[in-house]
Amino acid sequence: MLDPKEILIRLALAALFGALIGLERERKNRVAGLRTHMMVSVGACLIMIVSAFGFADILGQPNVTLDPSRIAAQVVSGIGFIGAGTILFVKQGSGTIRGLTTAAGLWTVAAIGLATGGGLYFAAGATTIIAILILWALQPLEQAYLRKFKQITLEIITKKGSDNATLLNDLLHKEGLDIQSFSVERSDDEFVFQLKFDNSEVAKVQHLVDRMKSDPVIKEIFWTQ
Repeated sequence: MLDPKEILIRLALAALFGALIGLERERKNRVAGLRTHMMVSVGACLIMIVSAFGFADILGQPNVTLDPSRIAAQVVSGIGFIGAGTILFVKQGSGTIRGLTTAAGLWTVAAIGLATGGGLYFAAGATTIIAILILWALQPLEQAYLRKFKQITLEIITKKGSDNATLLNDLLHKEGLDIQSFSVERSDDEFVFQLKFDNSEVAKVQHLVDRMKSDPVIKEIFWTQ
């Protein structure tokens, strides 16, 4: 059985590791910030301590066998409920999903808490440093790389009874835009046009959106970059 000092050290380290990652998420105003990451890490640490040492008093009893990994293993699946709560589906143009990185961070923090509770301080500390580097240091490099390949999505919703054939012909041939792809869907007697452009066309797309906002056949128009 662990002595109280060792238990306190493990819980304190788990809180510290969770706080380091939580601060990075807090800085970006994510739904799961400092306190959430600390609670997940400390909770996972305690579960690991209970799983490994909480049943020491009944070990050795006749016909008693215990698997110390069973309780701790439930953290891996149970943390998915919290992670799912941080994932948001945003309907703007094409549906986009936000919060996956934060959910993955919570999953990693839970693993760090388990490692700390198991006394694997080096593994927990190294994982914390690597996680911070992934969340903070790699983001500018990722954005710079993806910016070269990012596309602009334009969505146009026309009113009922509009001349959609003429509108589509104008978009494809008269606007001078380099369209990468487009799709047309019909919903409740409305037509939804979705077009994708190269990122270099941002000025032309903005001009097109500003001009078409006053078009009486357009019910809604917006674009995302």
